[in-house]
Amino acid sequence: MTTRDRVLEAALGSFGTRGYEATSLDQVAVELGIRKQTILYYFPSKPVLLEAVIDAASDDLVETLEAALTDAGTGWDRMESVIRSVFRLALRRPELLGLLREVSRLGSDPAARLAQNLDPLVERAREFLEAEMAAGRFRTSDARLLLLSTYSTVLGVATEVEVLRAVGIEPTLRSMVVRRRELLGFLRSALVVEVPVETPVEAPVEAPVEAPVEAPVPAPLT
Repeated sequence: MTTRDRVLEAALGSFGTRGYEATSLDQVAVELGIRKQTILYYFPSKPVLLEAVIDAASDDLVETLEAALTDAGTGWDRMESVIRSVFRLALRRPELLGLLREVSRLGSDPAARLAQNLDPLVERAREFLEAEMAAGRFRTSDARLLLLSTYSTVLGVATEVEVLRAVGIEPTLRSMVVRRRELLGFLRSALVVEVPVETPVEAPVEAPVEAPVEAPVPAPLT
């Protein structure tokens, strides 16, 4: 890993866990065992470093979600695959999702940069939702608003890991699985149009018709 990449990785970890304001270049330099001037050689200022971190994090996020979108099937299966990939990312790289939460808090410029980087992925997701709605598999609604609310919900639940750790509670894998299952159930009930299963109606069974009993023929008189 190059020095530039090491700086990006360390800054991502600090921005995504401690927060942007709570991170100093001096602190990042000490953690890496390099001089602050080395960081400034690659990134002339802290805002420039933030922009580079946002770009790198966007690339990682897009790569992860694109793989989930490509490998999954259609309808709810694809939606579930993407959500599961976000939760796996939250466990494997919590600082990445933490950065997304931090960027949304910082204001217009960082948020606009992130939105621009993710726009192709968002557009693809919008087209997918609209296609599913047109096919009658998802409930009809505004696709962009649906994306926004789903993004906020999934990000909020997935980043609970860092929130809990910040207050001294170490989340367990079991708790994450439970929260993921609850979220998937909630989203499925909100999105998916369930097709009622028709119970086949059995034809009435007709009672067998009994053959008429013939009266015995009297024997002829002799």
